[in-house]
Amino acid sequence: MKKRYLTLPLLLIIALVLSACGNEKFKADVNYEIKPFEYTNQHNEKVSLDSLKGKPWLGMFIFTKCTTVCPPMTMNMIDIQKSFQDKGIEDYKIVGFSVDPESDSPKVLKDHLKNYPVPDDSKWDLLTGYSQKEIESFAAESFKAFVKKTDNTDQVTHQSTFFLVDQDGVIVKTYSGYQDVPFDTITTDMETLIEDGK
Repeated sequence: MKKRYLTLPLLLIIALVLSACGNEKFKADVNYEIKPFEYTNQHNEKVSLDSLKGKPWLGMFIFTKCTTVCPPMTMNMIDIQKSFQDKGIEDYKIVGFSVDPESDSPKVLKDHLKNYPVPDDSKWDLLTGYSQKEIESFAAESFKAFVKKTDNTDQVTHQSTFFLVDQDGVIVKTYSGYQDVPFDTITTDMETLIEDGK
């Protein structure tokens, strides 16, 4: 008889723990508000902060002539998108800001993306249509990210970070986008952020 009384509270505790696991709320690490922008994507369409609102997105800074971190970052983002697909996650965008806008026209960005095995390019906006000075200021002010065109070379120094932006246009988490990328964490965070926004 005593065993039965001990078992019931134990079952209740297990039930409470399991139900808590299913009701996880998204926890932000940072709170960076992105300044309003309107740039041009690889399809020559206008993309603004307002047009992106309503869905969370992953942001990054890249450029097509990059010989170091950008190709692996792009492949890592593709692997993240595959993980999203495996989980049935659909309400998101991937936004790449070119840090070499003078070279990266919409056509160059569109052709560049074709070189990669992107599972669903309709989710991608690769942006350009601003000056070098503007993207350097925008990265610093909105993303707390370093971007600097290097003199006497076609390379641009920039951070290899992925940024998780919520439905209101606020950066809520940052991750390594180059090495030791937390693929599972990013997928879970995106899934939780979408669920919390419903």
